[in-house]
Amino acid sequence: MRRAAAIDRRSRKEERLEARVTPEQKKMITRAAALRGSSVTEFVVASAQQAAADAIKDSELLTLHDAARDVFVNAVLHPPAPNEEARKAAKRYKKQMGR
Repeated sequence: MRRAAAIDRRSRKEERLEARVTPEQKKMITRAAALRGSSVTEFVVASAQQAAADAIKDSELLTLHDAARDVFVNAVLHPPAPNEEARKAAKRYKKQMGR
């Protein structure tokens, strides 16, 4: 019983979104919601949530093709030796971190 109450508190809908749409957009959204067997609100929230997840994934996911992928993999597997500037930076870092 206690667990169900905790889940209910976490999923409580407390935030509100509003949007103005054209009559054509409203008609299309209403029709799409009906085709899915959901309310307009359920349809809009589910669609917005999916679009948000896709946008986040697109911004966080690095996709490389062909030559770019090969260059990246080669750089990870065979990194170049550090140059003088990189060695100096490593020394500064170790000194600052007390190592």
